[in-house]
Formats: sequence, C-alpha cells, structure tokens
Amino acid sequence: MPRKEQGWVTFQTSEEERKILEEFCQHSQRTKTEILRELVRSLDGHTSSSPPPIPTKFREKKNADSLEVETIAPKRPLKVSSRNILKGVVKQVVRGEVSTQVTLRVVHEVELTSIITTNAADELEIIEGTEAYAVIKSNDIAIAKD
Repeated sequence: MPRKEQGWVTFQTSEEERKILEEFCQHSQRTKTEILRELVRSLDGHTSSSPPPIPTKFREKKNADSLEVETIAPKRPLKVSSRNILKGVVKQVVRGEVSTQVTLRVVHEVELTSIITTNAADELEIIEGTEAYAVIKSNDIAIAKD
C-alpha cells in the first residue's frame, strides 16, 4: 500500500512492450517498479529548453547472457506543409515490384487510395491494420506515418 505522499501510476502497454520490460527485468534482476522509477528519475531536471534524454533499446545478445544497448533516434513529430492531413488505418496494401497501392480507412468509413513506391511503403512499414496519414496536396494524396 503506498504512503499518503506516494501515488500509483498505471498505464497500458502492448504485448511486445510488456515482454521487453519483463525480459529486461529478468536479465537485470530488478523489478518493473525499480526499472520504471530509474527511468522517471533519469528525467529529473529535464525542461522544454533542454534536450530529452536519448532513448535506448535493450536487446538480448545471441549466444550470450548479456543485453546489448542500442541508442535509438528520438521520435520527432511529423512536419509537413500540407494542411489537409487525415489519420486513418491501413485497410489494404497491394504490393508490386515498383509501386504499391495503399488504401486507408478514415473518418466515417471513407476510404482513400494512393499509389506510392514500394520502397516508400517498405520504409514506412505500411502494413494492414496499422495507423497512417493521408496527406492531401492539390490533386495528390501522399501516405505518411509516425
């Protein structure tokens, strides 16, 4: 039971995120609470004028009993000049050698389809069921993703 000056923080994670945390706890022989407290304490003194800490990704080394730490680039907000941006869910992906047809379901079951290069679809990791954005400029619709 927490003391009066303490409180609970509850949040949802994906199955993959939960697994990563549990594996890291097991390898480091620390509890989830200890790991999360350490993460929060590392944010102490962070202000909007100072850069955020560089996130890291922990990965188990193959054939070893240790973890490999990989620095990952912080996620930055998508910035585009277009003002017509619709968030949706990828409904269908029809891949070709050069181009890929992507259909997004947006507001009220409206579907938008765009043809983008297969390389762009691969780089954006366009997969059915994931969120993406339709960026509409003049008579063209481009696909973007966080």
